[in-house]
Amino acid sequence: MEKETNKFHALQLFTDTFSAETVHLTNDAVGIYIRLLCFSWTKNAKAFKEKDAYRICQCIDEDCKLKVMEVLTEFFIANKIEDSQLNKEFTFTHKRLVQEHKYLTAKYKARSEAGRKGGLAKSNNASSKMIAPIPIPSPIPKSNIQPMFDKFWSLLTYKKGSKYLANKKYELYCSKSNPKDISDRFNRYASTVKDKEFLAHVSTWLNQKRFEDEETNKPKIIPKPIYEFKGIKLNKYAVSGEYIELKDLEGNKYQKHKWNGKPIEKV
Repeated sequence: MEKETNKFHALQLFTDTFSAETVHLTNDAVGIYIRLLCFSWTKNAKAFKEKDAYRICQCIDEDCKLKVMEVLTEFFIANKIEDSQLNKEFTFTHKRLVQEHKYLTAKYKARSEAGRKGGLAKSNNASSKMIAPIPIPSPIPKSNIQPMFDKFWSLLTYKKGSKYLANKKYELYCSKSNPKDISDRFNRYASTVKDKEFLAHVSTWLNQKRFEDEETNKPKIIPKPIYEFKGIKLNKYAVSGEYIELKDLEGNKYQKHKWNGKPIEKV
C-alpha cells in the first residue's frame, strides 16, 4: 500500500464562500475557524481530536472551549470513535478540505505520471477532467439534552443552528430559568427579524445573553398628561401655536400655554 506523503503548503481560500458562511460569526470565532482550517490542512485534512483543536486554539478556559466547539459543530463533520471506553469522544474532519486534498493529490499524481512517461502533461490535462468540489453543509451530530432544555427547544418557532451547542449554552446561562420564559423571549426576537437568513443561531443568542435584553428593549409606555380645571377633567382636541386646546364633556373650551407654566384658562 502506497504511503501518503503529500502535504500541500498552500491552502486555497475561496473568499466569497468563506465570507458568506462566516458573516454571522464574531471576530474570535473567525480566528478560531481559520486556525482549525490551517491545522487540518497541515495534517493532510485527516481527522483530528477535540483536544487537538483546543491545543491549536490555545484554550485555557471553558469559554474558549465552547467557542471552539461551536465552530467545530457548525463547520466540521464529527465522527464518533468506535471504542466502548471512549464512546463520548469524537474526531473531526472538514468536508471541503478532504475533497480539496483528494482533488490536488489526483491532479499532481496525474502530472507526475505523465512526466515519468516522457513529458509533462498539458496544463489543463488533469484539471479539465476534474471539477472542484462544491461545499456541502456539514451534518451536526445529535446529543443528549436535559429535560428543561428539551422543553425550551420544543417551544421555539425557529430552531436555527446547532442543538448540541444550544444545549451547552442553555446549561451554562439558563439552567435556573423557566424554559418557557426563555423560549418566549427568543420567539419574540425571531418575530422581529423579517429575513430569517439573518436570524441569530440559538446558541449565539444564548451565549450573548440576549434574553436579558428582551424586557429592557421593549418601548417605554409614556403616560398621557391629565388636564383638569377646578376638578373638571378636560380632553385635548387640538394644538394652536403656543397653546393646547382643551374641552370638557359639555363642550366648553379651555387653553393651556405650552411653556410658561401658568394654569389652564377658560376661553
